Amino acid sequence: MTIIRTVGLAALALSVCGVAAAQGIPKAQSPEEVGFSSIRLKRIGERINEGVKAGELPGAVVLIARNGKIVLFDAYGYRDKDAKAPMKTDTIFRIASMTKPMVAVAAMILMEEGKLSLADPVSKYIPAFADTKVSVKRTDADGTVEMGLEPQTRPMTVQDLLRHTSGLTYGAVGSNPVKQSYMDMKVAVPDQTNAEMVEKLAKLALLYQPGTHWEYSMSTDVLGRVIEVASGTTLDKFIEERITRPLRMGDTGFDAAPDKKDRAAHPQKEGPKNELPKIPDITFKSTWKSGGGGMVSTAADYARFLQMFAGGGQLDGVRIISRKSIDLMTANHLPPDIKMGDDMYRFEALEPSARMGQGFGLGFAVRTDQGRNPLPGSIGDYYWGGAYGTYFWHDPRERMYVVFMMQSQTARLPYRYLMRDLVYQALTGN
Repeated sequence: MTIIRTVGLAALALSVCGVAAAQGIPKAQSPEEVGFSSIRLKRIGERINEGVKAGELPGAVVLIARNGKIVLFDAYGYRDKDAKAPMKTDTIFRIASMTKPMVAVAAMILMEEGKLSLADPVSKYIPAFADTKVSVKRTDADGTVEMGLEPQTRPMTVQDLLRHTSGLTYGAVGSNPVKQSYMDMKVAVPDQTNAEMVEKLAKLALLYQPGTHWEYSMSTDVLGRVIEVASGTTLDKFIEERITRPLRMGDTGFDAAPDKKDRAAHPQKEGPKNELPKIPDITFKSTWKSGGGGMVSTAADYARFLQMFAGGGQLDGVRIISRKSIDLMTANHLPPDIKMGDDMYRFEALEPSARMGQGFGLGFAVRTDQGRNPLPGSIGDYYWGGAYGTYFWHDPRERMYVVFMMQSQTARLPYRYLMRDLVYQALTGN
């Protein structure tokens, strides 16, 4: 029989000693040592367990660190609900768009080495984008609306790729001809290289003029190809050699080894049709190394990545990027006259818009105002999540970061809101 645990101090200490210590991040002697309430922290486990029992999610792993020490690291519910396999803290997840910050760091490494500049036009690395046209609506004299094409008023830049202002989008079936063209051209299939992917994209129209709209998009996938051209190696090898191996993130990559298959998190049936989400197995080895969403990781590994940010670009004596590059990445890069894409409202409280008190940095959203947003946080905190349910945020003002791992698409927004509420209510000291 599977036991779904509620966090207590004994369980907390066991979890921290078992995995986090092995990852080299020390544990706090008690939550109170770093300004958390032990009693209030229990609410996190209690609420997640309620959600598991109610069928909201199959299971989850939560890791909270403050002042460089682990406060909470525990697993809840099931790694595989159908098999009654309990969730464990070393479970491996498909992290989807939580790949993007790692690719952003890869770009910053190359910037620091003088191999690319954020101001460079993308066409410097992928010449086909020099001739890419922009879709534009034109109204005829009789009132008929037609789609036309016009040249780019300025080239898309590497910075545009990092902040999603390139004019690119994601494919979707529907009435938008640009998004439909992504589906028709099969720009996101697994049996292609990054070079082949960008050649397809460059032939399609941009949805907006570069720099005018924030449109969540395949920009980071294109950035992955820019990294390959600038570095002379494949994206997966560059990330392994320059980020995951130096940071000792041994369970992070574009796929997991076959002998780790029994550590995979599995989704449960969900949604209106009660179907399993289409989440690739962690051992699936795709030819396409998607910079926008192709990686797998664990909570402990991703914590090391965030601890590197908290350390100003270094961890355990290994420097990945400079402190000033961290400053640049975590600033808001959206211009004051930026518009949100037509359907970006779907991000709800996570939308990186001024009306939500947020902007976008280089690889993730950034909070710019203390008010306006319904979720607790601090000015300067930054975050992002993945389509399969994973989520992180780092709050430098509170010297705290949180990693939340699950595999659920229907529960992803509610539980991102929930985690913000429950973590900050447990934070009681300086």
